[in-house]
Amino acid sequence: MPRKPIARDAVLDAFEALLIEVGERAATLDAVAKRAGVSKGGLLYHFPNKEAMISSLLERMDGLAALDIEAMKAAPEGAAAFFIKSSLWADTPLDRVFVAATRLAEVAHEETRRRFAGIQQQWLDVLAEEVGPEMAKAVRYMGDGLYFNAMLEGGAGDTEVKASARSADVGALLAAVERLRN
Repeated sequence: MPRKPIARDAVLDAFEALLIEVGERAATLDAVAKRAGVSKGGLLYHFPNKEAMISSLLERMDGLAALDIEAMKAAPEGAAAFFIKSSLWADTPLDRVFVAATRLAEVAHEETRRRFAGIQQQWLDVLAEEVGPEMAKAVRYMGDGLYFNAMLEGGAGDTEVKASARSADVGALLAAVERLRN
């Protein structure tokens, strides 16, 4: 498979960053080109319009989510434990693309919402194989809450105390899952 041009990746990275930082409306073609350090013509060479950038961002999200789902299936500790342990904001490529795509979902971008629903269903399917359908939803909601709160607490000024508290939260949730399973 041929390697994607570096400029194309830089443009997509810039679009993702702008979505995260300033939202969908401010992530204009001009702003993306400036952030990526390319001319608007260079941007348009790779992405003829904003919808093409959105499409590529969603492809990135699908690919990263597929890797996460495969890792979840193969996790020696089990899918539920993997899901909860990986539900901490860690500024990974998957974290970043999820937040960027969330900014699109906020403005009712239907394809983004459809893709999110598909990923969530895949997570539920894997979890359900291990813990059953009802428990799978509980585990997903635990992970979603952990992720949301860790994302809000993270970033600049993140301390070892916060990391320790999040680690304790993960341990408590894993213990709760075990109690519910038994």
